[in-house]
Amino acid sequence: MYLAKVVGNVWATRKHKSLENTKLLLVRKIDGISGEFIDEEIILAVEPQSAQTNAGINDIVLVMDEGNSARQILNDKYAPVRTIICGIVDIVNCNNNHKKWY
Repeated sequence: MYLAKVVGNVWATRKHKSLENTKLLLVRKIDGISGEFIDEEIILAVEPQSAQTNAGINDIVLVMDEGNSARQILNDKYAPVRTIICGIVDIVNCNNNHKKWY
């Protein structure tokens, strides 16, 4: 799992059946305290509507990057998914450093 910033979204006219009730978002890994991007890689992540997080551009999110766990969250063992958004981050506490993201 890691923290990421939503930097964009993807519109799909056709999706795999198991992804019909999801949003496709583009995220980049960040440092939770400084907010700086860790690398240049942009990653496609799925956000299930059932999670009711409703993440959007510039939100800081918690991302799980492991296929089996992502499929369990979607409750579909055959979903073609690896990376999923688990929630929106409000506050990060690390070694007495606090960062509010809301």
